[in-house]
Order: sequence, then C-alpha cells, then structure tokens
Amino acid sequence: MNTGRITFDPLVMGGKPCIRGMRVTVGTIVGLFASGHSFHEILNTNTYLEEKVLKQALAYAARRAEEIDIPALAS
Repeated sequence: MNTGRITFDPLVMGGKPCIRGMRVTVGTIVGLFASGHSFHEILNTNTYLEEKVLKQALAYAARRAEEIDIPALAS
C-alpha cells in the first residue's frame, strides 16, 4: 500500500506522522476508526480528507505496529 501522503516534519505537530499539507495526524485518523466511526462518517465530517488518504494512514499505522519490538516477559 502506498503511504506517500504520510509525511514527517519536526515543525508540524511535533514531528508526528501527518497527512501531507494538513495538521491531521495518523493517530487522529486511527483514533476516529477506533472510536467506531466509519469511512463514510469520517469523510462527511472532514470534507478535506479523501478515502485514499484514510487508507494510507491505516496502512502506515499497521506497518508501524508490526515494527514495534515487544520485549519478552522474564520467567
């Protein structure tokens, strides 16, 4: 999945991954889905977003989640 619209800039939103040209973080988008909002609801409420961008944000978040190392519990 192409995540080309996800950008990082230390001067924008503290360097968090954002939608290019917007002050909307990937975390904000993931949070909306986690709260139970659908693609349709998010797009109707945030008319400046596109479905393609929402999918890129979710793909980016999924890839990052796979990269996180979780230390094994000591026995």
